[in-house]
Amino acid sequence: MGDYDVRMVVLSTDDLEESIRFYTEGLGMALKFRDGSHFAAIDGGSITIALATAVDHPMPGQVVVGVKTADVDQAAEAVEAHGGGVVKGPYTDAHERRVVVYDNKGNGLVFYTPLAR
Repeated sequence: MGDYDVRMVVLSTDDLEESIRFYTEGLGMALKFRDGSHFAAIDGGSITIALATAVDHPMPGQVVVGVKTADVDQAAEAVEAHGGGVVKGPYTDAHERRVVVYDNKGNGLVFYTPLAR
């Protein structure tokens, strides 16, 4: 397998506006986009810092690593075969195919494949 590209870190927030201000005004990072009052993406260079309220966070309260892959289903199988577990999915939403999992130590991961446009 091995076709993974770490692209995002998802952080929890209970106040999206305050978190956006921290990263943009406080640290000078650029806001890439936001989705209402529950999700925003901050330009962290090679990694996107996603800020998510409980509405959009795959595992609220945890730091979750977003990993782009060509085969979400195979990633889910590999996780389970090696002591991790599936929290949600695999499933397809409006933008991507994804699976929310935890590794063998309980750390959150989201494997995803963008849908062709």
